[in-house]
Amino acid sequence: MMETRCCFLLFFFSEWIYLFLLTTILGGTKAEVRCIPRCQLPLVAATPRERRGLDQTYFDAAPGEEYYGFGEESFSASGDEKEVAAELTVSAESSFKVQPRPEENETSGLQRDGDRQKLSHPSLSPSGPNNASEERDIILNLTAFGRRGRRSAETWSGFRSQGIDDTSVSDQGDFQLTSSTFALAGDTAHNQAMVHWSGQNSSVILMLTKFYDFNAGRVTESSLWRSTDYGTTYEKLNEKVGTKSILSYLYVSPNNKRKIMLLTDPEVESSLLISLDEGASYQKYSLGFDILSLLFHPEQEDWILAYSHDQKLYVSVEFGRKWQLVHNNVVPNRFYWSRLGLDKDQGMIHLEITVAVGRSQYITCKLQNCSDGNKGKPFPGFIIPNSLVVQDEYVFIQVSVSGQAVHYVSYKRKAFYPMKLPKYTVPKDLQIISTDENQVLAAIQDWHQNDSYNLYMSDYRGLFFTLMLEDVVSTGGPEDNVMIDLYEVAGIKGVFLSNKVVENQVKTYITYNKGRDWRLLQAPTTDLQGNKVYCEQPYCSLHLHLHVSENPYASGNIVSKDTAPGVIIASGVLGPELSNANVSIFITSDAGNTWREVFQEAYSVFFLNQGGSLVAIRHTPLPIRHIWLSFDEGRNWDKYSFTSSPLYVDGVLGEPGEDILIMTIFGHFSHRSEWQLLKIDFRPIFERRCTSVDYITWQLDNEGEICIMGMKRIFQKLRANARCVKARDQYISQMSDSCPCTEADFECDYGFERQLDGSCTSAFWFVPSASTQDCITGDSFFNTTGYRKALSNNCTDGSLLKYSPRQQKCPSRAPRGLQLFTSEGTFVATLGRNVTFLVFLEEGLGSMTSITVDFGDGTAISYVNISSIDDGVKHIYNKVGIYQVSATAVNNLGFDKVLLYLHVSCQLEQVQLSAPLVVIKNKAVNFTATLRPSSVGTVTYFWWFDNKIEPFVTLDAAMSFTFSKEGSRTVTVQVVAGNTVHQDRIRVAVYDYFRSHPLVFSSNLDELNPGVSEWREDIGRVVKTCLVQVTGISEDQILVTVLAGLPTTAEVFIVPERRTRDRAMDEKWAHLDQLSQVLLSALNQDLIKFTLKPGLEVNVYATRLSPAPLVDGSDSGHSGTAVIMLVSVVLMALAIFVIYKLKRKIPGMHTYSTEQPDKEQEVIPAVTSIAVPNPEGDELTSLDHVDLQLDSKSRGYLPSHTDIKLSDEAPHVF
Repeated sequence: MMETRCCFLLFFFSEWIYLFLLTTILGGTKAEVRCIPRCQLPLVAATPRERRGLDQTYFDAAPGEEYYGFGEESFSASGDEKEVAAELTVSAESSFKVQPRPEENETSGLQRDGDRQKLSHPSLSPSGPNNASEERDIILNLTAFGRRGRRSAETWSGFRSQGIDDTSVSDQGDFQLTSSTFALAGDTAHNQAMVHWSGQNSSVILMLTKFYDFNAGRVTESSLWRSTDYGTTYEKLNEKVGTKSILSYLYVSPNNKRKIMLLTDPEVESSLLISLDEGASYQKYSLGFDILSLLFHPEQEDWILAYSHDQKLYVSVEFGRKWQLVHNNVVPNRFYWSRLGLDKDQGMIHLEITVAVGRSQYITCKLQNCSDGNKGKPFPGFIIPNSLVVQDEYVFIQVSVSGQAVHYVSYKRKAFYPMKLPKYTVPKDLQIISTDENQVLAAIQDWHQNDSYNLYMSDYRGLFFTLMLEDVVSTGGPEDNVMIDLYEVAGIKGVFLSNKVVENQVKTYITYNKGRDWRLLQAPTTDLQGNKVYCEQPYCSLHLHLHVSENPYASGNIVSKDTAPGVIIASGVLGPELSNANVSIFITSDAGNTWREVFQEAYSVFFLNQGGSLVAIRHTPLPIRHIWLSFDEGRNWDKYSFTSSPLYVDGVLGEPGEDILIMTIFGHFSHRSEWQLLKIDFRPIFERRCTSVDYITWQLDNEGEICIMGMKRIFQKLRANARCVKARDQYISQMSDSCPCTEADFECDYGFERQLDGSCTSAFWFVPSASTQDCITGDSFFNTTGYRKALSNNCTDGSLLKYSPRQQKCPSRAPRGLQLFTSEGTFVATLGRNVTFLVFLEEGLGSMTSITVDFGDGTAISYVNISSIDDGVKHIYNKVGIYQVSATAVNNLGFDKVLLYLHVSCQLEQVQLSAPLVVIKNKAVNFTATLRPSSVGTVTYFWWFDNKIEPFVTLDAAMSFTFSKEGSRTVTVQVVAGNTVHQDRIRVAVYDYFRSHPLVFSSNLDELNPGVSEWREDIGRVVKTCLVQVTGISEDQILVTVLAGLPTTAEVFIVPERRTRDRAMDEKWAHLDQLSQVLLSALNQDLIKFTLKPGLEVNVYATRLSPAPLVDGSDSGHSGTAVIMLVSVVLMALAIFVIYKLKRKIPGMHTYSTEQPDKEQEVIPAVTSIAVPNPEGDELTSLDHVDLQLDSKSRGYLPSHTDIKLSDEAPHVF
């Protein structure tokens, strides 16, 4: 009975290049394989040779998923001329996830074959496809390939390869295979293919061929083919799906292989084509979004989650016919279906959503109702982005605490707790590799490591971790993922292979008890020619390539199968360390105790008939017509002809299921011919069904020790040369019997380390506690002896009691290790918003320990025990400030207290920098930053003066600075309040001396003052233009700034000429005084005015009287009132003149004078923004011109304005 499989294969073709897509190959082309969820691509390359006899140890190999291509498990013998290696990406979890876009990130997991492959290790989560079913959907991209030649260097035994060229071998005596060929007419240019072979008693094969235009970056042509006779003939279905439709991806329901889904290219149209009859007919449905990835439900065949390019998640419960939006801002690949028995609802979804930059949140919601009221928050705080992993019984997240990532785990959807790593382990990176058998296997890169990781194994809760192996090799995998050199052997629990760095050399180690003990691999006793191999440990041993390197010239990989226990095929070398030179193919039939070298040239080997036979195909750029079969696990090979005309082989697809008796070879008869699909039927080779007499038994051992992981395990294997068809109901996988427990069945517990004599003693940092958090009842607990039995170990009696934890009465202890932090992992909270405090107690009688949280604002809350606050404690602050928050744990034996200082702030909206517009050189000037709102909490100020690189940092809003050079200077202030940063910048003019006069405007301007800076800039520019035109003063000597607020006011500055440095200071001052008289004269005579809009004229006045004598220009006689007014004015002018000479400021008159050599500096009003010209310019104002203006202008009278209010907002200068 054939098991259904779904496989997507993507092939790229080029002239004079040739590829294989074999399940057991290790090399040949750079490939990316995406599996749903645990697809196996066991691929082996081998060199054909004539039949020869070897020792008669019987063993068996079984296939698993037979989708063959140059993927991660591919093999090849590497010589001087190496071909590009392949890359495999596999991710598996509790549900199906398909990545339909080539650019999607994939993660690579623990190297493992067999039907149970579900291991992955991204940054706490696999980001690629995930699935719980045995169904596999594969996308294989073949993007680079090369040619592999025969190895010329001598092996460790000193022989050279004796491979035979396929084209030079005579056909005399060749066995013939039953085969048929079908040409895909019209698809000559297509360079990609996706294949689905239903299997499971179905003869249907679907193939989607495409032409991918690399220049355009998209698919431009496609064809859909369907076979109903195991690939003998195919029907083209383009008319059924629409001749104008361009298909990009093919999907199959993992729970019902009759349901097919085709995705069109979104560049042309966004739609789905759905078939419910195994691809015979299709119905098209339009999509309102572009699908980036799909996640099928592990049990419900019609339930699908779809992720779009705009980070939206959609759900369909009708197999894609209708879609409904679930949530926005979903993190890519961080969404998971619920698991029955662990989650409350089968239709629940686990999501990680983005809530702010650098912040994510873990939520759960129901399938078709993800409103705020129906969302669950299993973890109350924020998490580090892209850190959520929901895998089996465990949920993993990362939380930022004081700037460091803290890893949390939840077991069986219960409360989250920090993962307990050995003290002083400071992870730079943590990868979850496996969650099998109620244990978490993690790879951690410690603070001092760069290209290696340490392996850790947890207890059943995933909480306490102990060291498994140090310095394991790591490399960068596809899509910048991490590849760990760790391989779990399929079919035998507890057997792992790993590459470890030892004194700068990479060596391969094997363990039979899940990492408790490791040893080097024994080298073969003889080489391929039967010569004795001299390779003694520890100086020489066998080293294996355990995964495909990202380096395209790196060799090989490794494969094993659940249905072939004990059989491992891998590429490797003999010597002191692992290398990429002189790589051969090695096979072991006893789970790694002994190894044999079988091939040196590049051949691909895969399994037929549940491992009852092997098939080898040669890697060569030449056309071939032969394959080799072995019925005794590679000891002898028979050559078979599968085609009369030599074929350039592009790839091989095996029938899904365990039987594997039909294969399809993809290729071309010439480099420009159409695709040829050559079907090979191996069934006629096998004479009958296997019976019990065709099997023998094999017992697992580790260098003679038969008790492994507490069991004696005996397996059944097919006899050598038994040409019978194996049936699964006849295949008995293993028989086991438990063993008495010994010290070898126990690993060191958390806080203990293994010594040279094998014993476990307490680490220097570990203080064994008589009370743990397990003592929640106050009755008893299991106190460790320093050892713990591996969860998958089944030993009984013996030394079990000696090493097992001892049950003791929980002694009452004072609480210890109290921890308090916010859910966001920061020390900042926002005014008026909920802040969640998390409290953890490492030791103490939890059920008898009360907790009190004092928020520091006069309020506190108490709980009878710590379990009452698993979801955190929420509080809202109503005032900004720094609060001392404390948590106190108390029981009848003592207490523990922890403090946290929380900065509560409100949102800073604006900062405004105020300073004088013009300042005196070498005189300190004050700058002030005004905040809005004025009270926002703890604030830090960063000041930059005159384009300096390093800022001044203060906690005060005021800063004093002295400018030593004249010119225009820039001042910048940045204000940091919580997570908010605001900035303001002004320019000030630095001079030795200057004059300034305040200005006011006619009241009609106030009615049209919008209070915005741009309006003030425009008014200032207009006033400056009028002053320059009326007075004739150079525009370089006039600066105007309009102040904020009402009534509208301004200030005009008269600055020195650019070329007056030769004059004496008295002349310079006299020149500025004359310019001031001209300016004031123009203002007093109402000569400065401008039109704001048609019919609205605005006058500009000085806020004090001019010192010039007033002249009445009327023809009438002088009235008494006029005389009195004239006398008053003269007296007032005289008083002003005296004060002016003394250079003292009259309060309220806003008149300023800069420093003269023998006089005191005046006070300058605080103004800000200024744009001044360079004081070194060329333009010069003529004194004669000024005198003419003074003589020709009549003097006017200006009423005073005394109710002017100046704002502290920064003015703008022109």
